Amino acid sequence: MTDARVTVLTRVNCSACERAEADVARICDDLGVGWSAVDVDGDPELRAEFGDRIPVVMVDGAEHTTWKVDEAALRAALG
Repeated sequence: MTDARVTVLTRVNCSACERAEADVARICDDLGVGWSAVDVDGDPELRAEFGDRIPVVMVDGAEHTTWKVDEAALRAALG
């Protein structure tokens, strides 16, 4: 595994976040790409910026998708 290239912005008790994390984990594991999850409620700046627009998938620090994982687009971005 490489260092995390993908970050899922998430929060506790968010079913969409859980699905996004599972999708990202599966895709990143398949591609050998590192990933992490960050709870936006633990960071006031992230909570202010992303608020209710989560989950958000970030690739290399840039916003990639919001609300759900687009598998084809994520694989292309990481390929």
